[in-house]
Amino acid sequence: MPLPGPTAAEHSKRVVAHIVAEITRADGWIPFDRYMQLALYAPELGYYMAGAHKFGDSAAGGDFITAPEISPLFAQALARQFAQLFEQVPSRIVEFGAGSGALASDLNTALSMRGVALESYSIVEVSPDLMDRQRQRLQGTPVDWLSAPPTEFRGVMLANEVLDVMPVKLFVKRGNVTFERGVVIGPDGGFAFDERRANDVLASAVTAIEAEHGALPDGYASEVSLLAESWMRSSAQWLARGALVVIDYGFPQREYYHPQRLMGTVMCHFRHHAHSDPLWMAGLNDVTAHVDFSAMAAAAHDAGLNVLGYTSQAHFLLNCGVLDQLQAQHTPQSSGALHRLVSEAEMGELVKVLMVGRGVQGPLIGFTRGDRLHSL
Repeated sequence: MPLPGPTAAEHSKRVVAHIVAEITRADGWIPFDRYMQLALYAPELGYYMAGAHKFGDSAAGGDFITAPEISPLFAQALARQFAQLFEQVPSRIVEFGAGSGALASDLNTALSMRGVALESYSIVEVSPDLMDRQRQRLQGTPVDWLSAPPTEFRGVMLANEVLDVMPVKLFVKRGNVTFERGVVIGPDGGFAFDERRANDVLASAVTAIEAEHGALPDGYASEVSLLAESWMRSSAQWLARGALVVIDYGFPQREYYHPQRLMGTVMCHFRHHAHSDPLWMAGLNDVTAHVDFSAMAAAAHDAGLNVLGYTSQAHFLLNCGVLDQLQAQHTPQSSGALHRLVSEAEMGELVKVLMVGRGVQGPLIGFTRGDRLHSL
């Protein structure tokens, strides 16, 4: 694991001090989701709020790379699905958490090449730092920024690697009792995990999982993303007619809470090194948790949306003609990029695509082969 430089280390000290003060005010214990919220989103301090370079390869100082940064092929394939949707709904896009702005840039170009004239492209971004970077990258591109999701929206909404950075509740089973994992100040002044009996909301969520998939073994630890479920329910209020496309790392619930996945899915990324300690160097790590796509689909459905399709990123991109796009612009670099996007050993199987919506008719191009709705 590479060590942070002096400036980064000093920044982490400020983040740690901010979280320590919060723990002190909370009588010595905060739930992990609050810790994750502060580490990622505390104003001017959190990982996504403080200006550190995040996206891109290690040579550029990035911590991780997302599909849009790998290749424009990703957006070009996605554009084919969007073009089909725009035959039924207005040609408007709202992107949540647009990262570096690469996807917005490439999607605008790819849709234009398909002859699609966008009515609007809006970005909902919580990070002022990332918004500034997006504005720089997208100069001259017809994009606007929103401070909150729209209401009564008609068009297509997009969330690429957004749900996996929403704070999660950590739990552990002790016999027949569910405990919640929180964060305390350790004896060395750093952070440590500590457990308290779960409140009714978290305990009920775990009980529902066990009722569906069987009792979890003693000592089993994982997470529940109540915030992401709430976000999916809210999307039904935002979307009057159209589709929401969610692309993220994750599993259906029966895989997510498999008895052999004993320690959950929380992972951190620092300078392209993955590790499992979210308490290390707070504020310098991207902290993520995989998405329970069964819970996301159920939340959207219960809120009144239709679940339109669910498949792997590989199947979705191949269904959307990514091989044709590669053939039209083949280079060794583009071929290697496509391998990263669709290979089962890379992103192809780990990342899934879920589409929910209202007033949209199928069949949808992205799910013509390999649709896994039955697995949810």
